[in-house]
Amino acid sequence: MDEQKNEPDLKETQTEEPQGDKKFNSSRNNNLPRISPITIALIGLFGGFFLYQIIGGLLTLLVFGFNINNASVNGLRLMTIAGQILFILLPALIFSKVFYEDVGHIIRFKFPKWEEFFLFTIGIIVLTPLIQYYLSIQNYFIDLWSVNSSIIKTIKTFLDKINDVVDKTYGNLLSAKTILDVILVVIVVSVVPAICEETMFRGFIQKSFEFKIKPFWAALITAIFFGLYHFNPYGLIPLIALGFYFGFAAYTSNSIFIPVLLHFLNNFFAIIFYFIYGNDDVLNSAITKNFDLYSSVLILLGLTALFSVIIFFIKRYYSRTNNS
Repeated sequence: MDEQKNEPDLKETQTEEPQGDKKFNSSRNNNLPRISPITIALIGLFGGFFLYQIIGGLLTLLVFGFNINNASVNGLRLMTIAGQILFILLPALIFSKVFYEDVGHIIRFKFPKWEEFFLFTIGIIVLTPLIQYYLSIQNYFIDLWSVNSSIIKTIKTFLDKINDVVDKTYGNLLSAKTILDVILVVIVVSVVPAICEETMFRGFIQKSFEFKIKPFWAALITAIFFGLYHFNPYGLIPLIALGFYFGFAAYTSNSIFIPVLLHFLNNFFAIIFYFIYGNDDVLNSAITKNFDLYSSVLILLGLTALFSVIIFFIKRYYSRTNNS
């Protein structure tokens, strides 16, 4: 490509990038989107959805039939791994090469410092219980409102059916009797989704949005689709919050490895809690007999304040790093 011809396009399509990009960006020509970056991001969103949910779902039905609950658990796990790699990871890499050429820049293949890993890990450790308390409070009010409103009760009944399907699916994947089963569960639920989904969402899709809109909105829009993508009605807002934190981490650090780690840790914590407490306490986020609204709200506010402090220190760290 002729660099002089492409330079005006760069000013029109790209927003200001973080300082880390200056070191990482060795070839500006290869970073230019060949078509509208918004169009590219939408291709990733809808293309990935179609490939994984529709094509992957049809392949699962062809292999296991309609009675998924009686299918081989290990077979379902292997199918899940194959679907994530073939229909999420590979399309993200192929789309990046087709539309940008410089795959490393778009996916953010830059290894961060240990301090960056540490700061963001503290954030996910606080965010995980914060989300659990939010879910408990949310479900408490949904149950309360459904008693007094027939419309909300009808909606809740519909959402409960969807939630039951999600719970049964994850319940089958998380069932483990041996150490090898536990290792396979960690790979299927934590390792593979963290790598594949972050490469697609925080790598290809969010980075494409960042060429045209501000990073805040790029991360938020990507997070909303990330939440919808998981088909978890009661967990939609928590999933959006997680996706937004992953997006904040990806843009701030300019590294895909940090959101991959955060995604892994979040799913890994869920597995641990599942093995300790069981299905009802974790997957359904059900209201326990000891639930107290007043204390739960206070704890939620305290965790939110603590999480805000962590975000402040993260931004302060990068501000000092960039200035130096």
